[in-house]
Amino acid sequence: MPSIQAGWLDGARRQPSPNWDARPPDCEPSLLVIHCISLPPGEFGGPWIDHLFTNTLPPDEHPYFAEIQHMRVSSHLLIRRDGGVVQYVPFHGRAWHAGRSAFYGRRACNDIGIGIELEGCDDSGYTDAQYQQLAQATAAIVRRYPAITPERMTGHEHIAPGRKSDPGPGFAWFRFRNGVIQYLNGRSLSGDRRGKSVS
Repeated sequence: MPSIQAGWLDGARRQPSPNWDARPPDCEPSLLVIHCISLPPGEFGGPWIDHLFTNTLPPDEHPYFAEIQHMRVSSHLLIRRDGGVVQYVPFHGRAWHAGRSAFYGRRACNDIGIGIELEGCDDSGYTDAQYQQLAQATAAIVRRYPAITPERMTGHEHIAPGRKSDPGPGFAWFRFRNGVIQYLNGRSLSGDRRGKSVS
């Protein structure tokens, strides 16, 4: 299982984003927020998510890019369809991923949250490779930040209802949480076949 060194996940490709700042005092990470993203919408692969999170999205490359190229957003991690992991912001930093949000009355979830993007769409499933890497990364995060309990692992749709809908009905919460528990107990996931889609 990977570990976290100085805020960075071992084995993740580092692509530092300028879109982050310091967390407020006494705001250690205590919430994990799962998102999904695809650029252009519904298309996977390509460099465009990196460009979005580093403010280098070319507006002439696709009509949708012209609409969003002004946005200043980031996430801590991205997990691609093939299981590749990219980190944009160190975990102790405040990534700009949740926007207007609340978790059980606690507003501004960016202050306490770690954001993980899955390359995908709200209405589609995710791959075995993504579940495996998500469970591994989350287990490493929980070991470093034990205030992130299973009850404090949530989706963007849950902290911004009516505004956001990701990761959507295609995300298998039980499979994800069970995978995290297995890694925390020192067991690898069985039956994961990299790259196959699941619902």
